[in-house]
Amino acid sequence: MLSQIFNISTKGLDVYRRALDVTAHNISNSGNKDYTKQVANIETAIPEFRDGFIWGAGSTISNVTRVRNQFIDNRLRQNYQNNSFYNNQSILLGRTEQAFTEPSNFGLSNIISSFFNSFNKLAVSPDSSALRENVVSSAQSLVSRIKDIHQNIEAQKDNIYNDYKSKVNGLNNSLKEIKELNIKISQQLSAGLQPNDLMDKRDVIIDQISKLADLQIYNNKNGSVNISIGGVLAVDSNISVDFKIKLDNGKLNLTTDGTNNINLLKSGELGALSNIYSNKIPNYLSSLDAITNTLFTSVNNVHSSGYTLENVPQTGIDFFSSIQNGELEINKKIIDNPNKIAISADGSPGNGDLAVQMSLLNDKKLIDGNTLIGQYSNLISTIGGDKSNADNMASSTNLVIRQLEDQKTSYSGVSVDEEMSNVIKFQRSYDASAKLISVADKMLQTLINMV
Repeated sequence: MLSQIFNISTKGLDVYRRALDVTAHNISNSGNKDYTKQVANIETAIPEFRDGFIWGAGSTISNVTRVRNQFIDNRLRQNYQNNSFYNNQSILLGRTEQAFTEPSNFGLSNIISSFFNSFNKLAVSPDSSALRENVVSSAQSLVSRIKDIHQNIEAQKDNIYNDYKSKVNGLNNSLKEIKELNIKISQQLSAGLQPNDLMDKRDVIIDQISKLADLQIYNNKNGSVNISIGGVLAVDSNISVDFKIKLDNGKLNLTTDGTNNINLLKSGELGALSNIYSNKIPNYLSSLDAITNTLFTSVNNVHSSGYTLENVPQTGIDFFSSIQNGELEINKKIIDNPNKIAISADGSPGNGDLAVQMSLLNDKKLIDGNTLIGQYSNLISTIGGDKSNADNMASSTNLVIRQLEDQKTSYSGVSVDEEMSNVIKFQRSYDASAKLISVADKMLQTLINMV
């Protein structure tokens, strides 16, 4: 039947024209890292039963699908979460290390030693005004350095809070975009269309969110996705949650307008910011404050038992007047009059026994079986160890990401050589279909001329 030949050939022209369209779309996006290769799936058309025979109906394109590997996608997003967590922890811990400026001449360990050494020098000449001024100057350097460390770390906490707030706003905007894309994708699929480019756009946003927080993704039959963050549904086709910052008992986390309990984030950039703000920095400051409190108590215990260098020697004077949030304050009377430094054990001007005792505090195990400097060194080692661990984990997960991205590119990326081969194949098939129409036309003309 000539009409059947015309019909099959016409279908062939349409099929291979559309296949060439898909190929051209792939080639034009070969440099787009966010694009997923698309494939026109050519299938045999449903045959027709007529006059007792089954007649072939040619070919058809059943659909145009994206070449994705869900397993690779899931592993990539999991490693994006972990890599962002450790990489951001490394950056934040590096800033914390900078606040301590160790090791250097301006580091607290060196300043503590200088403070106690100033008493050792004073013990040689207890009535020296210059050496007493040196003690006051060393104490002021000590107080100032501790205060600087506190202020720098508190400033870092403020920066973390502001960064957290900014990223939460970005997260909310991304969730709104996903909701809109969910709706469009569902509508187009319901209309029999294949919104592959919209799905690519949605996947890019999901990848970005996976770098922010630990999330769970559920694919629905209508083409939409549900995303949960912190155990709470964050977005689907109907809602997109507007997350807000929650600061409770020093813990930085997310919350919603509802009564949903959100689990503390443990990965992604938000998880890193929360962990440093809520756990790491408070622990470091607590250790520093313990050292400062011990310094405050031990120095005052020795100093208050000594006598000043005055016409009427006085006793019972504290060297440090107060301590608040780990910050020391020197007794103002001593600053105004260094002769009030009480290092005489018996009240005589030439006695410096307590200055010797004061200097020995530098080597005395005063806190958890350690000297003050030893305990401080443990704190610096802890910070360094935490950063080193974050560096190692960031490098490890980054290596895994590169390997997975290579696998994704080889699977889902566009190969120009492969697409050019498809161009030749589809072009020849298109030409063959056109030639078949020409042959059928000549056959029809022959029949007409015979009449």
